[in-house]
Amino acid sequence: MTGVNTMTNAEYTLSIDNAATRRVTTAWVMLALTSLVFAGIYSILLVLARTPAVQEMIPLIDFFHVALVVHVDLSILIWLLSVAAALWSLSSGRDLPKWDKLSFSLAALGTAVVIASPFLGAGDPLMNNYIPILRHPVFYTGLGLFTAGIGSHLLRSSLTRRGFGNSLGGEEALRGALTLSAVVTGVAILAFVASFIGLPASVTGEVYFEFLFWGGGHVLQFAYALLMLVAWIVLAQGSGCRFVLSPRLTLLFLLMAALPVITVPFLYVAHDVLSPGHRLAFTELMKYGGLSCLPAGLAVLASLWNADKPEGEGRHLRSALESSIALFATGGILGFLISGLDIVIPAHYHGSTVGVTIAFMGLIYYLLPRLGFAAVSPRLAFWQPYIYGGGQLLHITGLAWSGGYGVQRKTAGLAQGVDRLGEVAGMGLMGLGGLISVMGGLLFLVVAYKSIRAGARRTD
Repeated sequence: MTGVNTMTNAEYTLSIDNAATRRVTTAWVMLALTSLVFAGIYSILLVLARTPAVQEMIPLIDFFHVALVVHVDLSILIWLLSVAAALWSLSSGRDLPKWDKLSFSLAALGTAVVIASPFLGAGDPLMNNYIPILRHPVFYTGLGLFTAGIGSHLLRSSLTRRGFGNSLGGEEALRGALTLSAVVTGVAILAFVASFIGLPASVTGEVYFEFLFWGGGHVLQFAYALLMLVAWIVLAQGSGCRFVLSPRLTLLFLLMAALPVITVPFLYVAHDVLSPGHRLAFTELMKYGGLSCLPAGLAVLASLWNADKPEGEGRHLRSALESSIALFATGGILGFLISGLDIVIPAHYHGSTVGVTIAFMGLIYYLLPRLGFAAVSPRLAFWQPYIYGGGQLLHITGLAWSGGYGVQRKTAGLAQGVDRLGEVAGMGLMGLGGLISVMGGLLFLVVAYKSIRAGARRTD
């Protein structure tokens, strides 16, 4: 009797086998790291904006929220999509240097404009979900240029993807998933366009941008989750875990993670963009559609069971994998506990987003030496995911704890109404965790910088 073999010793790696792929991937990795550097600078500006003696010297009104908008967009949107673009480069099978240069130049210029926009007059911050906005032509230009660069690169990567050949191996399965994530990102961009078309001209301000980004923002999370699963598989095998699923079954599980996105066109047909039904439909899509990650996620988790103690590079790849799984799972569980507008909501998305971010950090540790840079510092790279992830775990625990007392989201200071001991303890835990996670984020940049600098010296 014959059947499909679901167990294999396939190699799940992401190789970089030519100079063109190395050049393009390196460029996008550098843009991703640059966005985090400036996100860190803006986090310092956030502190200065609330320092009495300094804030009076800043010409913009409400610079705190202006800086917060740029910080969030750099650390969430531009960072994650730049890493995604680097990974899409690995699935491409043709060298198109002019197209690559155009795509990257648009995205890099857009990032630079977003970074500089507060100092070019952009203000009027709106703290809507997914992509907070500065209502100013300069900021719109920067965001538009970055989106154009990402859209161009995902189209190029999708059209020139490598075929599977005569047999489907582990790396081919992963590359197929990378292409699929580009397609899902394209669906997200089309969802933004559909929302733009569906919004009446009478809607303005924060409500406008809330509904503009609501549908596409939810779709984008499926692209991130798919890339995170690819990262988990690579980190699992790279750290000595025995990931035994066959390439066909692995690709099927990764396809399942993106499958809920096929409902998106029907949701736009069924509900007006401004309707409560539209908002609820996409909330439910992410809440229950996110369970499609379970088959691939559980397969990775099973590979950790009784896995040998990692050595060498495997130590920091394993720490990134474990930290990412812990944060993403915590965020997913908290998503099912949301019952109002309290700060359990940011606890949920901080957990999920940071889970993706740590997976991407681990993958950059994996890619840097394969891009020609020096091996990352083993001790620092080992502890960094635990410090960053541990701090974020304390942060979201504090948020969820305080949310249980009804502390509302998007409030600060006295407006939070924090006066009971439990509320104070929860917010204190949140602050401590946030401080620790900032240290972990800075440590990631230090590790990456040391690898890049040593690698550059080595090639001089």
